[in-house]
Amino acid sequence: MDWPHSLVLLCATSVLLGLGQPRSPKGKRKGQGRPGAQDPGPQQVPLDLVSRVKPFARMEEYERNLGEMVAQLRNSSEPARRKCEVNLQLWLSNKRSLSPWGYSINHDPGRIPADLPEARCLCLGCVNPFTMQEDRSMVSVPVFSQVPVRRRLCPPAPRPGPCRLRAGMETIAVGCTCIF
Repeated sequence: MDWPHSLVLLCATSVLLGLGQPRSPKGKRKGQGRPGAQDPGPQQVPLDLVSRVKPFARMEEYERNLGEMVAQLRNSSEPARRKCEVNLQLWLSNKRSLSPWGYSINHDPGRIPADLPEARCLCLGCVNPFTMQEDRSMVSVPVFSQVPVRRRLCPPAPRPGPCRLRAGMETIAVGCTCIF
């Protein structure tokens, strides 16, 4: 699997797994009986039960997948162009979009993972689907998503002591879209 599709898969997985999302129910479904009236089935097992068994399994896999995507980005034979064009011969969604984007590496040594692939729009405007030329009457804008990260919190230089890690969310660009 190539890295653009890995990024889309990673974002979709984090949404499906509910990373960083509250886990409280929003309300009752229509036709649901009174509480406790139904036998609990496997579909009613809370998602966080899995994380109680292996609390960091999902995060470790997530960070490993990000590392693989960054490695693919670094080793890519594709030239780092900033050219506003659509390539319909490619099956990569970021190059077929009317608001195409490329990827760069967002590096922060105080963050785990230190490197995140981040989208950057290749056009100021959007590609007109009829002429396949850039149309500046519309604007390409990045689409942002929050991703889970950990921050290293270390004591100031003169004080000795171990660093701590704090979990948090960071907003990064995952693609681009066209707006009027």
